[in-house]
Amino acid sequence: MTSANHFELLATDGKARAGQLTTPHGVVRTPAFMPVGTSGAMKGMHWREVRDARSDIVLGNTYHLMLRPGAERIAALGGLQTFTGWNGPMLTDSGGFQVMSLAQLRKVGERAVTFRSHIDGLSVELSPERAIEVQRLLGSDIAMQLDECVRLPAERNDIERAMQLSLRWAERSKRAFETAPAGYMLFGIAQGGDIAELRQVSARGLVEIGFHGYAIGGLAVGEPQSVMLAMIDEVAPILPQDRPRYLMGVGTPEDILEAVARGVDMFDCVMPTRNGRHGVAFTRFGQINLRNARHANDPRPLDDESLWPSTRDCARAYLHHLVKSGETLGAMLLSEINIAYYQRLMHDIREAISAGTFESFRDRTRAEWAKGDIAPR
Repeated sequence: MTSANHFELLATDGKARAGQLTTPHGVVRTPAFMPVGTSGAMKGMHWREVRDARSDIVLGNTYHLMLRPGAERIAALGGLQTFTGWNGPMLTDSGGFQVMSLAQLRKVGERAVTFRSHIDGLSVELSPERAIEVQRLLGSDIAMQLDECVRLPAERNDIERAMQLSLRWAERSKRAFETAPAGYMLFGIAQGGDIAELRQVSARGLVEIGFHGYAIGGLAVGEPQSVMLAMIDEVAPILPQDRPRYLMGVGTPEDILEAVARGVDMFDCVMPTRNGRHGVAFTRFGQINLRNARHANDPRPLDDESLWPSTRDCARAYLHHLVKSGETLGAMLLSEINIAYYQRLMHDIREAISAGTFESFRDRTRAEWAKGDIAPR
């Protein structure tokens, strides 16, 4: 498995990297942002809008899809791409995040995690082998090993125990994946919390096992941004140059820009659609909260230079009205505006890396965010 290489590095600028990842369902341009469709759906958006925003790959979740509608049912209906109508590359999280987020409903053991389903209360077991089996049934282009994610801050003993368990589960996940068809990929996940030494042990252990790609997990879970970036600095130099690097669950545009500068290739986060549902738009001027009363009489669009129609054509006053009225359309429009902004940011990052101008692009982008959006006189 480790001999297969689906990642091509096309350009570097400092530590920043631009490349492409070839999957059975298409090519992913990196650095890439993966919109999150946890249960096989993008909240507030149709797949065609996700495509039109130039998303190359999206994310689904093993735990949620395993419970409903069920991996075996999805397989019988042609796999996740056919079932959802996305028909592009998909990565599936193994359920490791739910080990943390559903802590009150689960018990972690050496062999598996036992959950009490949040849907009907029934007991469900998720082992490394079952997580791989489910992802194979879903037809995920990129599967993730099962791991244990720990919310920070945490005691060193808890972080180290979870990291070592995740390494043992990584070995079992790889063995379970060995019969996967050619072209499909398995990523290992580096854990270790906010402790540099443990992060290094985890990363070296994963490289020794050997994966198609490597994720940095267990960050953006309560720690300051400075700690997250420090942990990337510890892990990235250990990972193979010719394999993709995925920072899980991250994040804000600034987080992404800083992580790209440290050599990260892939990202996912619910923030664009979640913030959209709460009335917040991401733009080149930074975040704009459409709930604020100052937008009520503002005829300007969010950005009259944007290539995305809703960003360019919808008046802020109208978006404010939709948000304050609780109209579903407001959440839908802001979700697509945010996904489109994230994908435009990724496009511009790739272009800057290829041109050797990433540092100046980074400075210029941060300066625009810092100026913020100035209200009309």
